[in-house]
Amino acid sequence: MNKVLVGVLVGGIVAVHGVVGLGGVPLNNLEGVGGIAFNPLAYPAGNGTPETKNEDAATKEHIFGLPQIGAWYVHLGDTSIDWTALGAAETLFQRVEVSYGHEIIGLEGTDTIYKDNAGAKLLVIKEGKVVPAVSVGGVWKHTTFDVPANVDESGIDLYLVATKLIKELPKPVLLSGGLISTTGRTLGVLGFDGDRAEAFFGNVDVLPLEYIALGFEYRQGAHFDDFKNADYWNAHLAWFANKNLTLVGAYVNAGDEKSSSQVGLGDGFVLSAQYTF
Repeated sequence: MNKVLVGVLVGGIVAVHGVVGLGGVPLNNLEGVGGIAFNPLAYPAGNGTPETKNEDAATKEHIFGLPQIGAWYVHLGDTSIDWTALGAAETLFQRVEVSYGHEIIGLEGTDTIYKDNAGAKLLVIKEGKVVPAVSVGGVWKHTTFDVPANVDESGIDLYLVATKLIKELPKPVLLSGGLISTTGRTLGVLGFDGDRAEAFFGNVDVLPLEYIALGFEYRQGAHFDDFKNADYWNAHLAWFANKNLTLVGAYVNAGDEKSSSQVGLGDGFVLSAQYTF
């Protein structure tokens, strides 16, 4: 299955090679939410309406935006983890994003783990010339992992995020950051703690060309009394192949898998294909 998925992504690159256009963010992240890979962005998924992708030209009479879907494949060689995710999102009234994500995690030594995510995001402040876009959101999650007696199979993440595209620099720069309140162990794959913890996350992307983004993503690991998540980060390259298709490749580091003080998953590579209708 891994070879098939990689082949599909590579085939997609070949098929649209030479097409110069502009896709855009947010992507559907690993949990289906409009963001990058780990983190949400303040922007709701999809841009505009079926008649236009220019938000300024869209009118309030359009209830539904442009739906989008995304697929991810993550291989963490140190821990022999193959992580596949499929997500979809839709925005209502250009402010309310609803999303769903399904994850399949092949973890050596255990049965395949399935994780489901249902998300909602509200754009509280629209982006202006100086003011960033600001959103609040939540994601309900459920894992099939055989959790210990003191750990839950379901939990809810809550977050606040601000995002700003700075166009006045020599090249456009996208900055985003926020706080998340979570009970998730390893993003919820290994269950949900009885306590809640807060953590910081952030993104920076530079657009050297109108169809290329180079970026860095960071997510602080939430620490509970008897379980400490490692910090996650990735360095990524996104190609906006055309107005519908975005392809992403990344190096990811999900913490030291040999650490005795926190739970890390090692490093590896990431591939993703995103499509906006």
